[in-house]
Amino acid sequence: MAADRRGLLVVFVSADLPFAQKRFCDEAGLSHLSTLSTMRGREFAHDYGLAILDGPLAGLTARAVFVIDGQGVVRYRELVDEITDEPDYAALEAFLDDQQALWRAS
Repeated sequence: MAADRRGLLVVFVSADLPFAQKRFCDEAGLSHLSTLSTMRGREFAHDYGLAILDGPLAGLTARAVFVIDGQGVVRYRELVDEITDEPDYAALEAFLDDQQALWRAS
């Protein structure tokens, strides 16, 4: 899992309040994640193009995965088509494996 990789900070961002995020992570066994809530910082959703602006889900964020390097450059991005779908975690793992191989080679 990405959260188990050394030197990688994995942040779970959602509109849920911090207590709900903690409960979700505890129930899913995700102890290596940091959490951030957009409830107090909604600019995140707009800055990353994730804000759902209309319809019954207005005010929520689309589901996505980003890998951002130490300089703040987005190196990997996946925005799922449907909010109920999970991201392609295998593709994320393959990307991270490739990046680790490049890092070791340099």
